[in-house]
Amino acid sequence: MSTQGLDEFAGWVEGLMRQRGYDIDSPRGGGKSRIADEAGVHRAAVTRLLQRQSMPDLETMRRIAPLLGVSVRDMLIRSGRVTPEELPMAADLLPPSDWQPSMEDFARWLGVPDERMGVFVKVVNQFLEPDTDAGAPGETAEPRRTARD
Repeated sequence: MSTQGLDEFAGWVEGLMRQRGYDIDSPRGGGKSRIADEAGVHRAAVTRLLQRQSMPDLETMRRIAPLLGVSVRDMLIRSGRVTPEELPMAADLLPPSDWQPSMEDFARWLGVPDERMGVFVKVVNQFLEPDTDAGAPGETAEPRRTARD
């Protein structure tokens, strides 16, 4: 990572810390210690970032992000470790809302081998077809008669 990238990232994090009320500017403000304690990370990791000495590791970013009100994804992208294309949003991975998966799609997701695909689809479709012997919904069958009746 370049010095400029570290400087930009650290500046962004500083701004978030200030917005969240962490006093990171005065020597006795306690903001660095407070954020380290609340995040469960070493104070040195926070200090090294704010002094532009090193980029925090993934675990430190993962713990600090929620305190700063940002996602880990945003932290990773802002840090330059990944691009938005390398870490797409979950919604970007979903199929169109009008798409209906086929029985073959389900079989592939479940790992059904190609040579058994036809059997899988046939069996599952039998369970999905309406039962013609059951009658209409809400109807009750005649009670069984016993020898005592």
